[in-house]
Amino acid sequence: MKIYFATHATTTDNEADISSGWQDAKLSSLGLEQAKRLKTNLKNLSFTMICCSDLTRALDTVKLAFDDTYPIIIDQRLRELNYGDYNGKLKSQVEPLKLKYIAKPFPNGESYNDAINRTIEFYLELKQKYPDQNILIVGHRATQFALDILVENKTIKQCLTQPFQWQPYWEYNLI
Repeated sequence: MKIYFATHATTTDNEADISSGWQDAKLSSLGLEQAKRLKTNLKNLSFTMICCSDLTRALDTVKLAFDDTYPIIIDQRLRELNYGDYNGKLKSQVEPLKLKYIAKPFPNGESYNDAINRTIEFYLELKQKYPDQNILIVGHRATQFALDILVENKTIKQCLTQPFQWQPYWEYNLI
């Protein structure tokens, strides 16, 4: 199975340096334009379906980019990490805490292990149901961390300490 991964478009929270977590954030003006360009960025790729989380930023990105071109699977397991009491807080407050919450849940939230495990469960179920398909996942950092861990054998610590560098999409071969 080949998975293409793209991040959701820029949100108003991203622009305000807020860690949304499970808080719903709306796409910004820039994000609306990015979502519309996503289809063009992926025009040379072939996939049979799109999967995304139920959070507005991911779902709106998919709908603006592809409308009803592909079947869409919406699944809560593809959500961003639940920062609990830190959902919607400034990144400057959340970022320094991330390594502390690899195994231990954020207060009233979840740990990175929890988020990675729920997301990997989704990917393995997807592979079982659609083993030879090319699938686009539109998601969040935790959604991608699970792919990096499952496919590239990275650790959560490596994922959390590696600076994010945006690109139009990433490719993963789920064997």
